[in-house]
Amino acid sequence: MSKDLALIAKERGIRYFMISFTDLFGAQRAKLVPASAISEMQKDGAGFAGFATWLDMTPAHPDMFAMPDAAAVVQLPWRKEVAWVPADLVMEEKAVAQGPRTILKTVVAKAAQQGLRVKTGVEAEFFLIEADGAGISDLKDNASKPCYDQQALMRRYDVIAEICDYMQELGWHPYQNDHEDANGQFEMNWTFDDALVTADRHSFFKFMVRSVAEKHGLRATFMPKPFPGLTGSGCHVHVSVWDEAGSSNKFHSDDDEMGLSPQGYNFLGGIMKHAEGIAAITNPTVNSYKRINAPRTVSGATWSPNSVTWTGNNRTHMVRVPGKGRFELRLPDGAANPYLLQAAIIAVGLEGISSKADPGKRLDIDMYALGHTVQNAPKLPLNLLDALRAFDQDKELKAALGNEFSEAYLRLKHQEWNSYAAHFTQWERDVTLDI
Repeated sequence: MSKDLALIAKERGIRYFMISFTDLFGAQRAKLVPASAISEMQKDGAGFAGFATWLDMTPAHPDMFAMPDAAAVVQLPWRKEVAWVPADLVMEEKAVAQGPRTILKTVVAKAAQQGLRVKTGVEAEFFLIEADGAGISDLKDNASKPCYDQQALMRRYDVIAEICDYMQELGWHPYQNDHEDANGQFEMNWTFDDALVTADRHSFFKFMVRSVAEKHGLRATFMPKPFPGLTGSGCHVHVSVWDEAGSSNKFHSDDDEMGLSPQGYNFLGGIMKHAEGIAAITNPTVNSYKRINAPRTVSGATWSPNSVTWTGNNRTHMVRVPGKGRFELRLPDGAANPYLLQAAIIAVGLEGISSKADPGKRLDIDMYALGHTVQNAPKLPLNLLDALRAFDQDKELKAALGNEFSEAYLRLKHQEWNSYAAHFTQWERDVTLDI
């Protein structure tokens, strides 16, 4: 039974609700609705023009309505009179097939039909930069190996602690915060949960981090590679699959060297099989490929993959198995859409289980030093265009995510690539002006 948002408003002293949805490019869209009108919005939805967002629609499309999910409402810890509530998109009383949250709910339901409950956690990395975006905000944060830098972390204590306090207040069970491998870069971790819960929290986390940074006169960016020579921002995803009750880890096996069950290997096989195609989702921007195909950084390592390989507890591969019953996908970056990210992983994992996909040979080498010696390991796409082509060629992946979504996503992303390709750069002038 759906919760009554008007009652929630009365009980918690909420004056306004932000009815929010995430479009295909990961942009968050919202309407601010007074509590006095929330009952009507909960019944009929908040109206939007789909064309005005990054959805594959025209100005001639009918009204699109965002139906708030009251079970997922979040009261803003820093502005308690406002509540954020994620929404599902509806048009003419039908779910919008290209709506990212709808896509995730659809693949979660497919998993449930097989008695499977996917649980995930994300490691969301971000930079704290100057308000105008010009550079790193902390000029003292200049070490060549800044990862876990104690002094730099404490100079940003006010921002990081405030965000962590809010996560504790919201019941997310945060457990560690650190300065990451690039100057000005941070990571904050909270406990894993059901994939939809994680996606909603990931979406809200990005909004919260940006809001708190602005409050402190800074700017937070999840851009994959904002600075050349520095490590980019990943969004590693930890994945495990449980029984319907969520009490038994179906990936776990005490009889296997890696602690993975046959079903766990098949799910992993699906990831490996479709890696080149899902890159268009997990690494969705032109800038994404500056991260996964980067030369060595100032710190000495990119901490990102460029080949489709897996291993044990070794961070130089696309997938690592850090412990029994789970694995970590290290491919995604900070630009990934929180909902499409989860949906793509689950979709290819389920396909892997269905087809009994083999993940291939485990490699226990340092890929950064010896990757060139590996034979037959597919390379990840070199750029967004290659990723879109790989996605378009992956018929199983497109069908699993829905053909309507897939065509819409490809159309808009090709437009983005064409816009980039038509852009004249300073590099072109520097290299070819005198030819």
